[in-house]
Amino acid sequence: MKQCTFKKFESILSPLEADVLRMLWPDKKMKVKEIHTKLKTKRKVALSSVAVILDRLHTKKIVDRQMETARGGVKYTYHPLHNKSSFERHIVEDVVNKLVHRFGNNAIAYFQERFTKK
Repeated sequence: MKQCTFKKFESILSPLEADVLRMLWPDKKMKVKEIHTKLKTKRKVALSSVAVILDRLHTKKIVDRQMETARGGVKYTYHPLHNKSSFERHIVEDVVNKLVHRFGNNAIAYFQERFTKK
């Protein structure tokens, strides 16, 4: 399977969002603390920053979460809603749709010219 390179998603995901999502693939369920523990070996990051990023990814419908009542309050377990391949396809589809919406026939003509075998 092709490795997902997150550099191509810089306009969609922040570097920290990409790192967090990478931790959750393939189809892992993790708590904020677990993700933070793994991330802090690679970069300096606060636990609260990881929690905020996961909340943003949840708002963007990239991850889902289950609420658990635990000692000290509520804790969430997060998991990705899409695998890498599905996520890439969704991003490509979204970008192409935006290009066609914005540039109309010029975008379509470009795609035909670019991808038609000669």
